[in-house]
Amino acid sequence: MDLKLVRIENPDERNLILGQSHFIKTVEDVHEALVNTVPGIEFGLAFCEASMSRLIRHAGTNEKLEALAVKNAEAIGAGHAFILFLKDAFPINVMGAIQRVPEVCRIFCATANPVQVVVCETDQGRGILGVVDGGSPLGVEGPDEVAARKKLLRTFGYKA
Repeated sequence: MDLKLVRIENPDERNLILGQSHFIKTVEDVHEALVNTVPGIEFGLAFCEASMSRLIRHAGTNEKLEALAVKNAEAIGAGHAFILFLKDAFPINVMGAIQRVPEVCRIFCATANPVQVVVCETDQGRGILGVVDGGSPLGVEGPDEVAARKKLLRTFGYKA
């Protein structure tokens, strides 16, 4: 068994969702969930099929993001993994819809931070063990940071 660290390429620091699913119709069902949740959403999605043809299936509403998703899916190369890049939308806007897709088994991360994927490779194939999402904490928030956090959430419109 070999462990590999795959850095997600995300040159525009887009929000991304990395997950695991179990069936070829993931691509179409996630696509439908996204466009039905956020009208006009721009995204790119790629899914690593784990049996039969073992192709990287893909879909999206933005060709550049779709190509980026395919490139990262190729680098990860883990069966049943999917990666989704969003433009002008946040994971919080679509996570519920994605998690309700029957094929989706888990979400490893939803972030715009730098991401490293810990991949295990065996003679059978590859699997995702986990992710490194962003950096380690540098301290504990104090009263000023609490106030700034609350202000930011209200600026984004997530809190009244």
